[in-house]
Order: sequence, then C-alpha cells, then structure tokens
Amino acid sequence: MYMKTAIVYFSLDGNTEYVAKKIAQNLTGDLIKLVPAKQYPTGKVSKFFWGGKSVTFKDQPQLQPYDFNVDEYDVIILGTPIWAGTYTPPFRTFLKENDLSGKKLAFFACCSGGSADKCFKKLQAATSNGELITTLRLVDPLTKFAPTNDIKIKDFCNKLR
Repeated sequence: MYMKTAIVYFSLDGNTEYVAKKIAQNLTGDLIKLVPAKQYPTGKVSKFFWGGKSVTFKDQPQLQPYDFNVDEYDVIILGTPIWAGTYTPPFRTFLKENDLSGKKLAFFACCSGGSADKCFKKLQAATSNGELITTLRLVDPLTKFAPTNDIKIKDFCNKLR
C-alpha cells in the first residue's frame, strides 16, 4: 500500500536540509521547509546565543507561509537541528499549528556531536498522539562527510516503507 509522506524540516546551516532532500529521494516524499518570518543569525557566536535563548524561552516564531495539510499524509517525518538538547523553535510553532494525532512519525536530527535522545524524547512528548516508527541522528552530514551516512539514511527510510 502506498503511503503519502511529508518531510517537514527546519535548517539553519544546511545540514538538516541536505538530509531532508536525501530522504525525499529515497521515499518520494513532499518537502516542507519551515522558515521563520524573522531569520536567525548565522554567525558562530550569535547563532548559539539566539538559538539557545529561543529554546530556553520556548519561543514560537512566526513562520513564513508553508503548504501543508496534515490530512493528506500518512507518514510525517520531522527533521531538526539540535539546539540546547532539543528541537528548534520553528517546530514548536509547527506543532502548535498542526495536530499530528494518529499519524505515523519519524524524527531525524543533525548535530555537532553528543546524543539526540533528549531531543527525540521532547519531540515525542510534543507529538504523543502519533506513532513513532524510527529516529535518525547524524553529525554535521553536509560539512563532515561520512560514508556511513547514506547507509543510515537508507536504513531509516526502509523502516518507513
């Protein structure tokens, strides 16, 4: 049976977008990019300051319009960088605007190191009425190429087929 898939993601430095596009190629899913109305700074110090502040204060930034109707999808994949151990504020807004109850879910996260467990647990708590199928964590896949990344992405996608 064919299941329609949405890959919803936020990417600041391009790592998460890179993985989202690889997943879309493997699963033929629709890409939905979350873009804050007010962009986050990308400088080394400023991005960590603003990102950490936004996570700490549980910001829900206004997003630019995106084309997503939850009822059209069977599987929803959420992709985020990890900021201060959790998912990014644009996802806080997305999850407030969209009820993912009853949907098959998968999460992927890009980080510079460390564990993704805390991020995935928080994301799962925020989507508790969905069915989590699998997760994927990659370390800076765009800038720190690792030959195992493609294998991990294919394994992730195979679990959703």
